[in-house]
Amino acid sequence: MELIHFQETYASLVDAYVLSEEQLRFTAHPSKSIPLCKAEPNRHAILGVENDRLVVYFALHEQEGVQPYSDNPRAILLRTLSTDYHELGKGYGKAALQQLPEFVQYQFPHINEIVLAVNIANEFARKLYVKYGYKDTGRRVIGSKGMLIVMSYPLEVRV
Repeated sequence: MELIHFQETYASLVDAYVLSEEQLRFTAHPSKSIPLCKAEPNRHAILGVENDRLVVYFALHEQEGVQPYSDNPRAILLRTLSTDYHELGKGYGKAALQQLPEFVQYQFPHINEIVLAVNIANEFARKLYVKYGYKDTGRRVIGSKGMLIVMSYPLEVRV
């Protein structure tokens, strides 16, 4: 799987992306996130593509997007991470989390921390984040879908 920035040529892949009702309890469909990324220069739509299929989607949000979750001006927020419903259980979400630190270091060399907020009821996702090195910061934020646990992954800065 390759992580790439969204471009209009991938729009048909987004149209074919499926999330279940259960998944939509905790995240938004890429079709809701991508317009926000287009409108805000500090939001970046990222696709996980495997064999010309969109298997994972997330957004990375810098500056004002991070502020409710971290006081670090050099942090980036991981938002709306999801795996296509038909691709669940195949390791794509894990692969995205494994690739993310290096991807961020390469694409955003000024960033030194990845921050995310996971719904307190989404125990599966929380355990997955812990497995891949994210730590609970102790910070809690009320989101549109309930209480969120803020987690952090420090990065080594490349100069």
